[in-house]
Amino acid sequence: MKYKGLIFDLDGTLLDTLRDLADAANASLDHFGFPVHPVDSYRYFVGEGLHTLVQRILPDSATEKDVEKLMEKFAEIYTTNWNATSAPYPGIVDMLQSLSEAGVQLAVLSNKPHTFTKICVDTFLPDCSFAYVYGQRDGIARKPDPVGALEIAEKMNLSVDEILYVGDTATDMQTGNNAGMKTIGVEWGFRERKELEENNAWKIVSTPAEVVSYAL
Repeated sequence: MKYKGLIFDLDGTLLDTLRDLADAANASLDHFGFPVHPVDSYRYFVGEGLHTLVQRILPDSATEKDVEKLMEKFAEIYTTNWNATSAPYPGIVDMLQSLSEAGVQLAVLSNKPHTFTKICVDTFLPDCSFAYVYGQRDGIARKPDPVGALEIAEKMNLSVDEILYVGDTATDMQTGNNAGMKTIGVEWGFRERKELEENNAWKIVSTPAEVVSYAL
């Protein structure tokens, strides 16, 4: 075994959640009379937490009060539609099971609100063994700050050079690199290979099976 722990991003890495996120966001915008966006645009809106997502989708003229109202409405709507179309990407479950059977400790670290992160993992990956699952929590800086990744490393009782960080965005590559971990960028997620390359991904993979080959 080359690595004893793997930390995964959630949206765009383990789960394809784009349409449900976009639908909830657009429904929230429409509720307040703001313009909506194409689903594909949300590939670049999501990834850095709910507050940043809402700031990005609102018009420049929006106020902080608009941001707060839209965050509340998004949470209300997403509670009802988070599982409408979302699902694990092909090969993800087999990848996680292979790693777990080999004795690798697994964790999820997401900028998605913690409650939704837990619900998504419990629902879509119920048979996968995660030692730790963390979304965005109050008092913990969001990615790319490495504090969450370092917390997981400490709880795993592993050094950072024993852990791979796996994600699909610049934020993920920065998080792993900031923590001193080697990073794997996945091409099946929300962003392009160029973004992963420009943010110093150690390896870039096109299939979940390749993650296993680098880890074991």
